[in-house]
Amino acid sequence: MTQAYVQQGTGSTGDESLLADVLRGLDHLSATVYNPSTTRYGNWWEWQIGSPRLLMDIVAALHDHLTETQKGAACAAVDHFIPDAMLTDYSGTSTGANRVDLCRSVALRGILGRAPDRIALARDALSPVFPYVTKGDGLYADGSFVQHTWVAYSGTYGQVMLDGLGRLFALLAGTEWEVTDPNRQTVLDSVERAYAPLIHDGLVMDSVNGRAISRGYLKSDDRHVMRGDHFHGQGIIAAIALLAGGASAQERTRWHGLVKGWIERDTVTPILTARQFGVADLARLHAVAASPVPAAPEPVGHTLFAAMDRAVHRRPGFVANIAMASDRIAAYECGNGENPRGWHTGAGMLSWWAADSGQYTDWYWPTVDWYRLPGTTVSTKRLPDRAGGEWGEPKPDVRWVGGTTDGEYAAIGQHLKGLGSTLEARKSWFCVADAVICLGAGITCADGVPVETVVDNRNLGEGGTQSFVRGLGWAHLEGHGGWLVPDRLRALREDRTGAWSDINTSSTTERRTRRWQTLWLDHGTDPVDASYAYVLMPGADRRTVAARAADRHWLSVLANDSACQAVRVDRLGLTAANFWRAGTAGPLTASAGASVLVRRSGRTATLCVGEPPRSGEPLEIVWNRPVRSVVRADDTVEVLATGRLLHLRVTPGTVCAAHECEVALTL
Repeated sequence: MTQAYVQQGTGSTGDESLLADVLRGLDHLSATVYNPSTTRYGNWWEWQIGSPRLLMDIVAALHDHLTETQKGAACAAVDHFIPDAMLTDYSGTSTGANRVDLCRSVALRGILGRAPDRIALARDALSPVFPYVTKGDGLYADGSFVQHTWVAYSGTYGQVMLDGLGRLFALLAGTEWEVTDPNRQTVLDSVERAYAPLIHDGLVMDSVNGRAISRGYLKSDDRHVMRGDHFHGQGIIAAIALLAGGASAQERTRWHGLVKGWIERDTVTPILTARQFGVADLARLHAVAASPVPAAPEPVGHTLFAAMDRAVHRRPGFVANIAMASDRIAAYECGNGENPRGWHTGAGMLSWWAADSGQYTDWYWPTVDWYRLPGTTVSTKRLPDRAGGEWGEPKPDVRWVGGTTDGEYAAIGQHLKGLGSTLEARKSWFCVADAVICLGAGITCADGVPVETVVDNRNLGEGGTQSFVRGLGWAHLEGHGGWLVPDRLRALREDRTGAWSDINTSSTTERRTRRWQTLWLDHGTDPVDASYAYVLMPGADRRTVAARAADRHWLSVLANDSACQAVRVDRLGLTAANFWRAGTAGPLTASAGASVLVRRSGRTATLCVGEPPRSGEPLEIVWNRPVRSVVRADDTVEVLATGRLLHLRVTPGTVCAAHECEVALTL
């Protein structure tokens, strides 16, 4: 209502009766509930973040129309509900994105109430947000962002933090309260390190959107804005455009190129007409779109967000995202009536986009079979809503989750334990040039129900007619891509109907139907040490998939059991292994749990080693291949022997990083 009154061209600009209604509402709010005599109840967020942020925005917009009494009452309410202790102690609910939101309200309260000490308090309270963290809420050095202690949250809480900091930096710039903490550079670095890898054609991947995947159309949203992956991604993009105003000239140019590329490629919900934005955000985005800066293309490379159990594999023509869980990162988050059936979203969900960036936007979550999420291995045991507890409580008792990458290819693995289930398995993804090689082993369960590995589950839209074809050892879905699969693959095409209110109590009850193509492997009831192997080829045409299936020399599976999973792709010069414990696979030997990636190129080779269990204990790797000399090695890598073989000792520390060694080969 306030925006309609103060902004031009709304049809209600300067409407005195509308202004009177807003002022009457403010007085009612102050007199009846939002004042220093009220003790908060219910959800703390409404009192300390949601309400004061909106209230201060209204007071700022209508400043010249308010009496000193009205302004004083609003400031007094903020002082009451956000006491100094909320900003002097960095703990509890005052961390990460929440801390930034609290500072936004207090900074505005200081400006509107002419209280310099409050502005300084808000500025200084931002400093604990900036440094990288090694546990709990905040940004990690590898680009991960965690909120609620153990939930991967770059896409929603991360967006709130980025947007809030951008607004505060801009608000205070050029004043005596300007944010000058040198650690603010970590926020600027996060644009390319933490956020850009997770954005694809304007969307942000749902694996980092937490319980927000269930929101869709909210009841209060009379404009029917779909709050899906594109909505959240566009929020990050707008925040980057805002933050660019306070970045260096070089950073600004790079970021504008990123933003321009996302704007041009988002054909699902065009950003420049997105209903979620106000005039200022849209003006900034339009300015970037019209700038002479060239649009940056989608990048190529692999990013492992080890601290939040996520991986992103980017190749020309497609991008894939793996979502896992451990004793550090929750299997899923529910709460506030949201996302009660997200049970298996951390069970190795493999999301991917080729030509279609609307796959997970178009009523995906209300209509998907929650027991058949793509890439997951699950017990079909029925689970109650909110199984395992709320707010990220369900965390599997496993440590070995992560992998290693050279920035282009990767070996990713997950020791899986089922939620509310006896299921246990080892899952690996070897991410290569045009495919993701998927292995599973040690699949054991005693729930008394079938166990399935879901090769894929594609949303075909409303009444989709895309052809699905099977050949000898392969399958192909028109307009999507193909798979190299065993003959026991099962397939189902079905229509599924659902409403957003089925998975979110605040959403609309409208019901829609979508057609689904489901592919899965049935491991039977109570399997013992079952396994699987298949290959995903996103965006590949039918001929390419069939030819790859007929090529018996392209892939060699060196091991696929509960001790090790390993592959070799000779044409890529690749050998990769996930060692669940000490052992040997092909030419590689590990003295303890580790991920190893070997890339040969001409007369040299590079070894990348990761230690996903994060014990911090040294481990030894042997590559049984003649090596002439070491070209370079990280400080964490000690070369014990070269010659007829390469013998390394790696001291990994407690972060799942890649430790590299480049060698010259003996031909």
